[in-house]
Amino acid sequence: MDWSQSLRLIAPEETITVAGLVLLLVAAWGGDKASRLISIVSVATLVAAMALVAPALCGGAMGPETSAFFGQFRADAFASYAKILIYGSAAVTLVLAPSYFERYDSMRAEFPLLVLFASVGMGMMVSAADLLTLYIGLEMMSLSSYVLAAILRSDGRSAEAGLKYFVLGALASGILLFGMSLTYGFAGTTSFAGINSSVSDGLSNGALFGIVFMLAGLAFKISAVPFHMWTPDVYEGAPTPVTTFFATAPKVAGLGLIMRVLLDAFGEQAAAWQQIILFVALASIVVGALGAIGQSNIKRLMAYSSINNVGFILVGLATATQAGASGMLIYVTIYVAMSIAGFTAILMLKDENGNYVEDIPKLAGLSRTRPGLALALATVMFSLAGIPPLFGFWGKFVVFQAAVQADMLALAFIGIAASVIGAFYYLKVVKVMYFDEPADVVKGESDIWHKLILVVACAFISPLGYLLTSWLGETANTATTALFAAL
Repeated sequence: MDWSQSLRLIAPEETITVAGLVLLLVAAWGGDKASRLISIVSVATLVAAMALVAPALCGGAMGPETSAFFGQFRADAFASYAKILIYGSAAVTLVLAPSYFERYDSMRAEFPLLVLFASVGMGMMVSAADLLTLYIGLEMMSLSSYVLAAILRSDGRSAEAGLKYFVLGALASGILLFGMSLTYGFAGTTSFAGINSSVSDGLSNGALFGIVFMLAGLAFKISAVPFHMWTPDVYEGAPTPVTTFFATAPKVAGLGLIMRVLLDAFGEQAAAWQQIILFVALASIVVGALGAIGQSNIKRLMAYSSINNVGFILVGLATATQAGASGMLIYVTIYVAMSIAGFTAILMLKDENGNYVEDIPKLAGLSRTRPGLALALATVMFSLAGIPPLFGFWGKFVVFQAAVQADMLALAFIGIAASVIGAFYYLKVVKVMYFDEPADVVKGESDIWHKLILVVACAFISPLGYLLTSWLGETANTATTALFAAL
């Protein structure tokens, strides 16, 4: 393959990188006063990158012509699907952020730049076809994320969140690197295709340990049990727009990377890792549901909700089938919309002095003081709980359907039973808003962009979302066909 074709295939990453470097100079000269301009240009850059990756998804790109830099990078339909979600989530974060940081007089010019560079790393993660590409993309995302968590310098909680995220993230990276070194040592190559070929006749104990350690490192990035301990503290302490970002784009990137590693590099030995994924999925579902019950802070509740939902998503991966992988992508898409709607609604919870309200008891009677906002938040909670006819039900349905088709009836049954437990804490929030005596706390007005994003996201997760099931299913099938074609 010539270099010109490789450079053409990484056009989205090139676009974001060049824009980020130019805007870095603007930030250096213009300072924080240029932050709004930098944010606007960053959003436009992310939208342009989405336009660049869309043709590969629409055309169902797969095969050798999607491979760049001698097989280290893959620009296929699967990567395009994930990148559209990643870039879209990052753009929404940049739209939500200015009004929040201006409240604290803390809007920094580097904030949109960190989001851009994190997006480059996440794009590399979902396109990785080699352990080296995987790690470069992962660390680029992680280093940006550590700074984003601690970016609100006036808030001690933000500094604490950044420190915890950094320390535990460094530990996870070390575990991941150890697993990668074992895999390389026993497979003799860092290429996913080469690893797949080397383990096709059987998996040595060393390579099996490599899988275990790699999964441990990657599980941290998606907040899966037992590597979920950082999530509630970081979600609560980080600025809410940053939490919105953590709940969406990195989740998509992490799940996409795990799918690449397991279904691409170790697809021939699915039996070796299925039991691990089964345990992680069920443990995440149960721990996420039980951990959320006693929470009084809505951001911590959403953190445990993310752990719970990651468990449901991993049910699709545990099947090791294309139907399960398609179900994962559908669920991830719906989950991103639910998270955006949920955290946008949280950003709109302000008292008369403009201070943000995060305590669930203070939402009492919200249906009478802010009925539209209460309805939107209730829609998010019911959808996260998977209660029909909201679109969140469809996400759970497709992954459980894949589990049943793969003869994993016990997994599907346990998952469905655990989802009933999870419904309790979602309904608790709705009960406080609609049935408790008004606390008369949430009074502040909301930004027009917040209202617009909330309306669009709620429309998607409402019963109107079912109009998209056919298109969403076909698109997810196209993406996973490209993933499985790499085997």
